[in-house]
Amino acid sequence: MGLMARGAAGIAAAGLLMGLLAGCAGGNPDAQGINDPYERGNRSVHAFNKSVDSMLFKDADVPEPLMRPITNVGHNLGLPGKVINSLLQGRLEPAGQNTFRFLLNSTLGIAGLFDVAQSFGLPEAHTDFGETLHVWGVGEGAYLELPLLGPSTERDALGRVVDIVFDPVTTVLSGRDASVATAFTLGSKVGDRLRFGGAVDSVLYESADSYAQSRLLYLQSRRHQLSGQEENDAEAFDPYADPYAE
Repeated sequence: MGLMARGAAGIAAAGLLMGLLAGCAGGNPDAQGINDPYERGNRSVHAFNKSVDSMLFKDADVPEPLMRPITNVGHNLGLPGKVINSLLQGRLEPAGQNTFRFLLNSTLGIAGLFDVAQSFGLPEAHTDFGETLHVWGVGEGAYLELPLLGPSTERDALGRVVDIVFDPVTTVLSGRDASVATAFTLGSKVGDRLRFGGAVDSVLYESADSYAQSRLLYLQSRRHQLSGQEENDAEAFDPYADPYAE
């Protein structure tokens, strides 16, 4: 079974269960307030995440040309999952856009080291299983801050689990290949953090209440994306949601 087909089968099967579980979380998908009944625990997780970030990334100075190829490969490996999610949402245009982007960057871009698709007018169309759940009518649920992963909601946390467990790339690959793919994916997250170090540092270390600021930025950015106002990385709301916003 091909990479896309196997990933789609896994995500669709898990999606039925995860969608039901997310539905139990309740919440209005169009709500614009802040629903944070777990604030005390969330703040503890935020303090942990902030301490890890401070040790690893605060004031880090890594040359962008060194990290950019790693980030490019990591983002390229994430495209098959985005294609499947777009198909599950019934959105053929972004699915086709990310498919062509993946093919161009995997071939002309030398396994994704270079983002040649951007020069062809094919920016990444961001989506994930959290958005798939949103399209299926699952409510946002309460705000959560996840260890190491950062700001989220009950719906998006469930979506992240499905995206990670049923990632079509790591599902198809095995052994060393799967480990290398995972390493590049994690490396891309590090690259994103370093690329916008100044913006993230200002939120985490210069805000009077970094937890409240991070929560507000995440919810605003996520709702902006899910409202349809953001269709690709060029239209992202803030640096947390878009590592390549200009």
